[in-house]
This record gives sequence, structure tokens and C-alpha cells, in this order.
Amino acid sequence: MTEAVSTTSGPGKARRGGVVTGKKKGKGLTVDRVWTTEGVHPYDEIAWERRDVVMTNWRDGSINFEQRGVEFPGFWSVNATNIVTSKYFRGAVGTEQREWSLRQLIDRVAKTYRKGGEDHGYFATETDAQVFEEELTWLLLHQYFSFNSPVWFNVGTASPQQVSACFILAVDDSMDSILDWYKEEGLIFKGGSGAGVNLSRIRASKELLSSGGNASGPVSFMRGADASAGTIKSGGATRRAAKMVVLDVDHPDVAEFIQTKAREEDKIRALRDAGFDMDLGGDDIVSVQYQNANNSVRVSDEFMAAVQNGTDFPLRGRLDGAEIERVDAKDLFRKLATAAWECADPGIQYDGTINDWHTNPETGRITASNPCSEYMSLDNSSCNLASLNLMKFLRDDDSFDVAKFVKAVEFVITAMEISISFADFPTEKIGETTRAYRQLGIGYANLGALLMASGMAYDSEDGRAYAASITALMNAVSYRRSAELAGIVGAYDGYARNASAHTRVMRKHAAAVDAVKTFGANDKALVEEAVAEWREALETGEKNGWRNAQASLLAPTGTIGFMMDCDTTGIEPDLALVKFKKLVGGGSMQIVNGTVPRALRNLGYQEEQIEAIVEFIAGNGHVVGAPGLKEEHYPVFDCAMGERTIAPMGHVRMMAAVQPHLSGAISKTVNLPESATIEDIEDVYFQGWTLGLKALAIYRDNCKVGQPLSVVKKEEAVVEETPRAEIEKIVEYRPVRKRLPKKRASETVSFSVGGAEGYLTASSYPDNGLGEVFFKMSKQGSTLAGIMDAFSVAISIALQYGVPLEKYVEKFTNMRFEPAGMTDDPDIRMAASVIDYLFRRLALDFLPYDTRSELGILTSAERIAEANGEDPASVGRDEDEVDFAALASSAPIEKVVEKIVENAPSRANVGSSTELLERVMGKAADAPLCMTCGTKMRPAGSCYVCEGCGSTSGCS
Repeated sequence: MTEAVSTTSGPGKARRGGVVTGKKKGKGLTVDRVWTTEGVHPYDEIAWERRDVVMTNWRDGSINFEQRGVEFPGFWSVNATNIVTSKYFRGAVGTEQREWSLRQLIDRVAKTYRKGGEDHGYFATETDAQVFEEELTWLLLHQYFSFNSPVWFNVGTASPQQVSACFILAVDDSMDSILDWYKEEGLIFKGGSGAGVNLSRIRASKELLSSGGNASGPVSFMRGADASAGTIKSGGATRRAAKMVVLDVDHPDVAEFIQTKAREEDKIRALRDAGFDMDLGGDDIVSVQYQNANNSVRVSDEFMAAVQNGTDFPLRGRLDGAEIERVDAKDLFRKLATAAWECADPGIQYDGTINDWHTNPETGRITASNPCSEYMSLDNSSCNLASLNLMKFLRDDDSFDVAKFVKAVEFVITAMEISISFADFPTEKIGETTRAYRQLGIGYANLGALLMASGMAYDSEDGRAYAASITALMNAVSYRRSAELAGIVGAYDGYARNASAHTRVMRKHAAAVDAVKTFGANDKALVEEAVAEWREALETGEKNGWRNAQASLLAPTGTIGFMMDCDTTGIEPDLALVKFKKLVGGGSMQIVNGTVPRALRNLGYQEEQIEAIVEFIAGNGHVVGAPGLKEEHYPVFDCAMGERTIAPMGHVRMMAAVQPHLSGAISKTVNLPESATIEDIEDVYFQGWTLGLKALAIYRDNCKVGQPLSVVKKEEAVVEETPRAEIEKIVEYRPVRKRLPKKRASETVSFSVGGAEGYLTASSYPDNGLGEVFFKMSKQGSTLAGIMDAFSVAISIALQYGVPLEKYVEKFTNMRFEPAGMTDDPDIRMAASVIDYLFRRLALDFLPYDTRSELGILTSAERIAEANGEDPASVGRDEDEVDFAALASSAPIEKVVEKIVENAPSRANVGSSTELLERVMGKAADAPLCMTCGTKMRPAGSCYVCEGCGSTSGCS
């Protein structure tokens, strides 16, 4: 192996830490080899294979994408192959112009970057350009990093060379500017990207127009932009338009802004109950506004201090800054948290922290962000992103390869910087700002996997130290390389007027490294190298200036994370301990994440113990009760979902650990359980400010009307212990059918789900236990009617044999298929399917509150009581009218035999992959289904991404 891209500010000057630097041969970079061998092309070092990519429609099994005979490296997963082929190969399928090999895709990008570097004077010699191309090819081929999606879409094609995924627009207080905003946002959406904007310059509805009338206010103009986004998304390439709308906390209309999306949730319910067609895609759903954007309130340090001290806060007019009214800061903060509790919006951005780390304050303040809140910079600007795969730098002996990481970072920064020189932009204003300030966004993925593989808990001091030290080194190398590039091709155009501020922020970043507390050899080596890198960066920057106003951030890395075969995206922890691996011949297999056995070895477990623990995880989806696993090691395997989840503040503390080492911010949503209170959200938002975050978004499970109910607690197996023999005692039952009497009480409910109407009839035993159900839909004699009749009989017989109703509720709620959507039932707002609705209705009618509470199924009155801090169990039904003991079971069963069974498997064991996923994720259904392939999407930052086909919910 040889060494990678590097330069120095003077001839012969060597890099420390064992990393050798090439010598400068005149103006331009010299590029040394690290991963490639002279005379051997990277493609010739690996084995290639042909594969067929066939992707089917989840609804009817029809093929929605097919390309056979594509060529990929043997070590690339089937999942990565499918995503790259369907998303990034260019040309019409079936034509000669269609790309069919990964070689073509990488060559299209790498050769364009090389030419851009040569055309704009980045390389000293043609040989350096050739080495650059080969090194770039090797890194992409071996999944060490990836550019953001627009690069793969556009670079090297006949389309405009659009390389940026993140945009920030600007709106002034004039109709011309507002109409320009609509147009510019539409152009960005059309290209599949997203944009953010701050509307605080638009005068408030309490202010006057020059004509003497009242202004419309920013919230009014949001309606037009929302309608535009909704229209463009329906005909575009993305599933939804990605946009961010920001309003300053001192704007007089901030209270109205805070309530916009929460009010629309109420509107959906009211219109649905009045008989309007509020189904998804229904005729009347277009009346629901503000659903295409993420909303955020930009809070100042002054406001947060007022919240802390319980004082008033002034709201100021936009025309002259005069105080219009004073509000109670705590009351306004409570409104913000309450709206977020109700519908997850708005998020919060901390203006003081953002602008304290701003390198270009003389040019203008940072007022907004991109849709996922990781890119924060000047108005009318853009940022292109790239992310490193951290697991590639973890050696077999579990040491972190600091030297290779340094070389990879400086190489990626060089490539990203070159791309700005040849890139196209959607508007001239964005192009001018981006070329003048050259904002970059290097980041990483697979942090969660790296921590687990290293035997560290995500929510731990040593885990946060490891993450902070990696981020600090990445940031330091990025700016050191930026300073070196400034010596070759010049500092960014806006540097001269911002030199003092830029240098101040660089010193803040350098000082933040000194605050990182190290716990092990890896983070100690990373911090030592980061200190050395900053020393050289500051020295070089003092002489050359800096090539880039910004360098680093943490993006969600959705689709590109799967392209790199990452187990975790961005800064996220592991989603779950098990996953499904696609197979070459079709189908999939359930596997335990490879990071688990590696973590167990790091924790000192023997191979026999590891095998037993992995087998337990494969069957249960979690580590609780795993044989031989010490309880103090459980936190290492905590995930974002499942039996053991990371606490909300665990996510916040991890963000706080890495934030001082990033130019931008972090795309991440802090998930809270459904039981979280408004006070919990207030605490998270307040702690985000005290810990120095730049932005924060939350999501409370099941907070949206348009989401099905979800979380259910795992049923505990009923086991008795025999002390002497220390064996499990399982009581074996033989069911006996208990028929209903000839004359029995019953009730019929009419329902409508997604426009499909039907009837549910439920009959009870004399003691009120459910014993029979009939589901009627469609006309008699139709296939659907026959299937529903047969299903009704099967359920009824099982109930009479003693199958508990709650078991059916557990299995059939959240089952998804059409028809689905809005219902006419005030207690069940949305249903994922007719079956989902029917068993929720049966649960509400025949299960006691305690059981339904565990299943997450409550009446509207109970939810309102819960929101008001009252006891939900005390509302709704009259306790004297219902015998809950009788309702808890469907029918009595007769015990006929009892025996001792040694080593009997627990009843908690799962019997299928579906049951395992339920065990791992609970019944969490808040993640939407992919509109392309139907696979449940998973969180990636503040967006969702499909593991099946790579589609995202708005962020690239």
C-alpha cells in the first residue's frame, strides 16, 4: 500500500502521526498513493459478478423495476446493488445508453471530478490528476465514502452538473420577493432537492401596509408555498417536497406560526366527523394546509434566558423593530412544546449558538437551514455533502486507523471543493453565493455500529468521547486541507471581509478539542492527532486564508448509507439488533447484526458464550435475559427501537458531544415515547440550548392523527419456578369449546374505512365475554364477502375455544393494505386497513382499560384525559356497567393435564420473522411505508429512508 492525497505549505514539510506528505511541485496539489498500486487499476484488484435486479410492487406483485445482468463487486450486498441500479444508473432501461455496471457509474463521476480539477488548476501535474482519479475510484468502489445523491444523479450526464442537496433561500418583505420564493422553491423541488427559508422579514399581520390596511403576515403566505410544494411533489420524482420554514421567536405572528400544523390536525378530525372525504388522496384533503414543510422556531439567547428566569419577552415589528407587545416567555415556550407534543412541529433552532459559530457575519447572519437542519449558512446558498463510512477505519484488532482516516478526509474535502468549480445551480443568486463562499459538508455514517462493535454504549461517557474525537479530527483535517487549498487556488471570495471572524471560529473549534475527555487508546490517539492538525491548520490559515467558509456537518445519509452497506445512518444508533439480508436468488434471511458478536468479543466473552447470546438475539430481538450476558453490558446493545431503547436525553447528549466540532449542525430527530409529557419536551428543548446545540427536532410516538397507534408492551411469559429442581413448570392446557346460547346479546357497528363501508356485529356470552363476530363488506356472493364470512367464522370458533381477544388485537392491528385511511369512527381516526380498524373497535368495546393501555388503544375521551394530566381510566365507560373481569378472557377453558417440562422454551419465544420484527420494534408504525416498494421505512436523521429500494421521504 502507498500513501494518499496530501500537500504541505512548504517544500519537504512532513505530516505527523506516521502520515507521509507528498512534496509540492510548483503550483497545484501533488497526490500520493494510499490505497492504490501504480500500474494496477482498482477495478482489476477485485472480483466482479453479474446480477439481476428485479423489484416488485408490494400491492400486486407486479414488476416496477427490472434490469438484468448488471455488474457489481462480489462484496457489495444485494441491497446496495438494487439501490444503486434503480436510483443512480442513468439512461433509459433497455437502451444502449443505459448504464449496466458500477464501473460506468464510478467512471462517470471520477473522471468528471478529475477533469474539473485539471481545468481549474488543482493538480501540479497530469500524473497527480491520474493518481487522484484512481484513488477516488478505489474509495468509492470499496465503500469508504459516498457523495450525496445529486452527484450520482447528475455529474457526467447531459443534465446540469447539480452537486448540491441542500439549499437556503431568502424572502424579503415585498410581493416580488415572495413570488420569487415560490418560483425558486419550485425549481429546487422539481430537481428532487429541498430548501429552507426564514420568513421573519415579512411584516406581521398586526402591522400596516403602505395603503393603510393590515398586512397578511408570513403564515398567510405559507399557504401558497405549501400548495405549490404539494402540487410539484405529486408529479415529481420525490415522494414529498422537502422544505423548512423558520420564524424568529420575536416575530409578532410567532404564536400563530407555532399553532399552524397542530390546528390542521384538529381540522382533519372535524371535517372527517362532518362527513367530508378526508382520506389520503380524497377530494377534501387538499383543504389541509402546511403539511409539506418542517417548521422551526428560531429562538434567541435573550428569549431562552427569559424562559429560564420567568420574565416577559418583547415581540417586535418588522418595519422598524419597535416593540408591538410583550408576552410571558414561559407561556410562549409552553405553547411551542405543546404543539410539538401534539404533532411534532415546530422544531427549535438556537440562533445565539448558530451565529456565535458563524464564519461570515460581515456578509450576513445565518437565518435559516436546509430541510433537515444540518446545513446552516448564508441566504441564497447551497452545500454539497459527502459522508465517510466509519466502520472501514476500524482495524481487525479494533484500533481506529487514524492515519488512513486523515488521508481519507483530506481526499474527500479536495474532491468536494473541486466540484464547486464545475457545478451548476438552480438560480444565479445561489450560484454566486456558493462560488463565493464554497460551503462543504463532510460528515460520516455508521457511528452507531462503530460504537457497538467497539463494546461501547451509545449513551455513555466513553461512547460520546469516541464520537467527539472522531468528529474533532474530521473537522480539523477538513480545515487544514481548506487552508492548503487556499494557498494553491486562493481563499474564498468572501474571506477578506470576514477574516477576523473566520479565524475566531477556527480557534473556537481548536479549543473545543482540548475539552474532549478521553477514555481509551482510540479516542486518545484521535484527540492527539486533532490537536496537531489544528495547530497546523491555524498556522497555514494565518498565511493562506481558507478556501471554504464551512467544511463539516452531519447529514442523515439515507440512500447513500445503504449504498455503502452501512448498518447505521449518520449519527444514529443501531435501529435494532436484527435485520433482514436480501439474497442474490431472491428472498431474504434474518440475521443478527455483525456488530453484535464483535462487541461481545470486545467485552471479553468466549466464542461459546457469543454463539449462545447471538442465538438468543436471533430468536428474541433483544439481549434481556440472554444466557451468560452480564446486565452491566446491556447498555452496549441499546437501540433506537425495541426492548431496550436509548433515552431521549441520550440522543441529546450525543449531539452535544459532537456539535462543537462541526461547521454546521446535525440532522437528527429525538424520539420520545407516546407517554412523554409536554414537560418532557420542554426539558429536551431547554437542555438543547444549555448544551450548545444548534437545532433540535422531536417526535413523540403516535402524536400525529395520520399515524396509526403503535407501541405495545411485551407480554411476559407466565412461569412458575420449582426451587429444588430449578426447572420451568409449564401448565399444559387442552381447550374446550364453550358455545354461545341460542339467544345472545349482540351489537352492530357500521363503519367506513378509506371510503369502504361495512358492518361489524359482535355477540357476547351472558357474562359479557366476546364469543362471536361477523364482518360484512361488499355484496353477498362476491369474493370479498366470502372471504370476510370465512374469516368471521374462524375468529368466532377460536374465541369460543378460549383464544384471548387481546392476542388477535396484537396480531391484526397495524396490518396494512388497501382500503386504508380515514374512518368515520371518532375513537379511531386512521386505520391502516379494514382489519386494523375492526380489531381496534373490538378492543375498545370488549377489552378493559389496562389491557388496551398496554396495546396503545384508547378512546378519544381517554386520550384527552391523558393529555390534560387526568386519569384516563376514570373516563369513558361506567365501571358499574361492565364486568372487566369477564371481559378479560374470551371463554373459560378446562385444565386437563399438568406436567413438568425441563428446559421448556419460554412462551415469549417468537415463531416467525414477522413476530420477531414485532418483538424488535413493538407495534411501532409511525414510520411510513415506502411508496415505491411498500417496505416499512426507517428513520434517517429527520427523514425516513427505505431499506428496500433507497427511496427517501425528502432528504438526499
